[in-house]
Amino acid sequence: MLLKLDHPKLFSEIIGIISDLVLEVRIKVNKEGVSIIAIDPANVAMVCFKLPVAAFSEFRIENDEILGVSLESLKSVLRRCSAGSVLVMRRIENELKIEITDRIKREFNLALIEIDDEEKPIPNLEFASRIEMSSVDFAEAIEDCAVVADSCSFVSEPDKFIIQGKGSLNSFRSEFSSDELNIQAQKASSKYSLEYLQKIIKAAKITDKTIINFSTDYPLRLDFNTPFVELSFILAPRVESED
Repeated sequence: MLLKLDHPKLFSEIIGIISDLVLEVRIKVNKEGVSIIAIDPANVAMVCFKLPVAAFSEFRIENDEILGVSLESLKSVLRRCSAGSVLVMRRIENELKIEITDRIKREFNLALIEIDDEEKPIPNLEFASRIEMSSVDFAEAIEDCAVVADSCSFVSEPDKFIIQGKGSLNSFRSEFSSDELNIQAQKASSKYSLEYLQKIIKAAKITDKTIINFSTDYPLRLDFNTPFVELSFILAPRVESED
């Protein structure tokens, strides 16, 4: 196995984002590219990541590979990539050999680990509402909610999308219209954890647009896609008897 990325900074950033939710993952390598599907230890959030073959300047495998890795260790190595670095990853027996080349060539060897948990399938979800909006605006609204509350509600109508949060004393509300966003929505409302959303919105920096899918008291799916990357998160709703 040999995987070469001429511009590894984006890959490094995504691994860093995923590592905020998951400690260990199986990285799948097959003829389609590299992918990760993982669930956080509390079974609240799922992450789905795909990096296709086209993103690599060199991609050689003899058989499909499953690489069990500590994301903290991998993140620490990938942080050593700079803007002009070239990244090469090889599997050598039970180690992942990582070469970073810029002015000099550096080599890291990470021990591959056994991960006992079976990979969960991506759930087949049908949503009442789909919102496409600026990643910057979405991230700002989530951070605004976090100032006053520990959860936020998404509310949709055919021509309107609202993000709001309510604490014991204070509240926040941000309303967007179909003039500003691409809204394909029915009337729906659902509440989600801001602790998780604040980790997830770090992915807003990789793309200009965020796609939001949800229904009433139903999982949320957030898509942060680029021409070379598919990155999605599924977050369980917070269902409470009282506000």
